[in-house]
Amino acid sequence: MNIIKIKKYLLPFRTALFFAAVMLVICGLAYPLAMTGLGQLIFHSQADGSMVYADGKIVGSLLIGQDFTDPCFMKCRPSAVNYNTYTDAQKSDGTYAGIRTGSDNYAPSNPKLAARVEADIEKFLAANPTVKKEDIPADLLTASGSGLDPHISPASADIQIPALTQNTGLPEQTLEQFVKDNTKGRLLGIFGEETVNVLGVNLEIAKALNLIN
Repeated sequence: MNIIKIKKYLLPFRTALFFAAVMLVICGLAYPLAMTGLGQLIFHSQADGSMVYADGKIVGSLLIGQDFTDPCFMKCRPSAVNYNTYTDAQKSDGTYAGIRTGSDNYAPSNPKLAARVEADIEKFLAANPTVKKEDIPADLLTASGSGLDPHISPASADIQIPALTQNTGLPEQTLEQFVKDNTKGRLLGIFGEETVNVLGVNLEIAKALNLIN
């Protein structure tokens, strides 16, 4: 086989390799860097995860739900993160396996789901003695599709106010205003439902109790 035939044979491979290298630079390097730069420039807070600060420290994200165990704070819906509720003992014995995301995706027929919901009902009723079982809003017992959402419905926030009044000593009107200040309406007034950001409410409570500045 002469040199001309060899070059002709290798030409498609050279073209393919050149195209792959160009696309790798464009899609794998230039485009991600451009999007990251634009995100940091135009939407800095959102690009960094919509982190929330208190007294100069990160206390959570506007986008991620948390489990609040202190009786002075409003409870969120079940979260798949649980990154702020483990103990050293749980980490040592393997009960806490580390941060994860995503819901458990239990089917309605799964006994683990029923057991978890029943346990949550008992826990909620113990923390809110004036509430009846049948009055607990569904979103306080069910995780969102992602298992991460930080929002609850206004009904789920309102039903916790009597217990919060008792535990914090703050007037009901004050707590109702905290809920109102952290309630987001429907998108364009028609899409979705009104939602309350629990972290926002709890930061207001913490400020009112002089726990943070």
